Amino acid sequence: MPVRLKKLIGTVIIVALVVIYALVATTVATYRLAESAWYVHLLYFLFTGVLWVVPAMFVIRWMERPPKNRKA
Repeated sequence: MPVRLKKLIGTVIIVALVVIYALVATTVATYRLAESAWYVHLLYFLFTGVLWVVPAMFVIRWMERPPKNRKA
């Protein structure tokens, strides 16, 4: 797969990941943490704010992997 195509696909995946992840994290916080103390909200958003990096790291690693050499 050409490098430019991999980067385009990876970029679309990362943007979709961030949008969907933010919506899910906010929805969970709204319904589960509504009556919680401020420090629970702080810890939750710190944790979920860093957690999205893990799947994004795998996508970026895939994007940056050099193309395989094909033998003729």
